[in-house]
Amino acid sequence: MSLLIELAGNKAKARAAAKELSVAQLENLIAGLNNALEKAKEEEASKAAEQAEKSARAEEIANLIAKSGLTMEEVALLTTPKAGATKGKTVEPKYRLEVAGKVHEWTGRGRTPKVFQEYFDAGNSRESVEIK
Repeated sequence: MSLLIELAGNKAKARAAAKELSVAQLENLIAGLNNALEKAKEEEASKAAEQAEKSARAEEIANLIAKSGLTMEEVALLTTPKAGATKGKTVEPKYRLEVAGKVHEWTGRGRTPKVFQEYFDAGNSRESVEIK
């Protein structure tokens, strides 16, 4: 691809490279480049039309906001999603158990820790280790 860029930027090099090709090869190359040029123009026009449409929609939204009496900052504050009530907060432990001088705490959420499961399997109740 860098060869094409080099040839496009220097007419003398392009002419020198063209001397190595036959007339049929040159015509084929020119046809291919013309097709590429047309596609590039179509894509550019499509992007420009899309940008114009977005600008028109943005202007329409700005007019609606102005008519409503709100400012852009107020709209931004009203539309930002609120963080979850418990998201990122730590939960206080609900159960406490002392085994062999070591204190184990558990929130009651998720999988039951082995220490607590063994305690419950031995016939003890959750209420007996509940923090009051």
